[in-house]
Amino acid sequence: MIPTGRIRRFRLRILLLLPTFLSLSCGIGGSEFAGGGTGGTGISTGSISGFGSVVMNGAHFRTDNNVAPGFKTKKVLNGKDNTGGADRDVFAVGMIVTVRHGVADINALEIEYRDNLQGPVAKVLPGVDNVLEILGQTVVVDNAAVFASLKQDDIVEVSGYVDNAGRIRASRLFSLPPPLPPPAQEFELKGFVSGSSSAGFRLGPLPDGFGITVMVFFPPGGPANGAYVQVATTDREPVGGSITATRVATLAARTEFPDNALVDLEGLVTTPWSGQGNDLSFAVEGKRVRWEAGTEFGGGTMENLRQTNLKVQVHGMENGGVLSAARIVFR
Repeated sequence: MIPTGRIRRFRLRILLLLPTFLSLSCGIGGSEFAGGGTGGTGISTGSISGFGSVVMNGAHFRTDNNVAPGFKTKKVLNGKDNTGGADRDVFAVGMIVTVRHGVADINALEIEYRDNLQGPVAKVLPGVDNVLEILGQTVVVDNAAVFASLKQDDIVEVSGYVDNAGRIRASRLFSLPPPLPPPAQEFELKGFVSGSSSAGFRLGPLPDGFGITVMVFFPPGGPANGAYVQVATTDREPVGGSITATRVATLAARTEFPDNALVDLEGLVTTPWSGQGNDLSFAVEGKRVRWEAGTEFGGGTMENLRQTNLKVQVHGMENGGVLSAARIVFR
């Protein structure tokens, strides 16, 4: 019987060979990362940087007729099927999406976008970090012009990466139409459940209740701790530190992958490396990452992982809830 460790190292060597194969075979800007999973697809998550077809994580993912005549890439926007729509009409630069693509190619089978939250701005707090408070969550807006255009009570949609404090660092933020008269207007936010009880639960962008959370009052009782959920509410801001949920739906987090899938994950370091070996103390948006002896580093070394909030791109294989990294690149 072949030892498990040797099998894992063999798989990682295959991962490291995939970039060379892709750069030679893809033809339209092959990614150094995109790969395939044992179930027939690869999974890549990151922020859209351009179009033609959809550019993300350095790869031009082919869509629709660019894959094959008559082919339709499934395009999902906040749970709604927009298949058939043009890439630029469905998605926008800055949106963080999940692309499911072919084995060892960049043919986009499905592109899914889900925002972090939609809701009214409760507070506008300029400073070193330009900050908004929305539904009990803290949003950092790096784009000064966008921040200057916002005011209290504006309804916005936010897509972004989560930092080590549980703040959402917006990669895209835009205004939505004015609210409907009560009670028709619903807002929503997504996050991980902690402190679940018969009265409700706490909700925040990081697993296990780390960082900034808000209490969600939900009399039927809270979902299981650690679950990733979407909360709908008619509250415009927390009252007494809580919001009241009208509906709660369980979703798959964008850092949740099938076992043995080949994954390309972009995000911020939320838990720094503090060990001496390839332990599990390094996390991206709460997702545990482990490297092997053969893991490659680009733009830095493993010592850089002792810092938080660095943007990294991890290419590896899902293994029992941990991402085993073949390559880590600092962005």
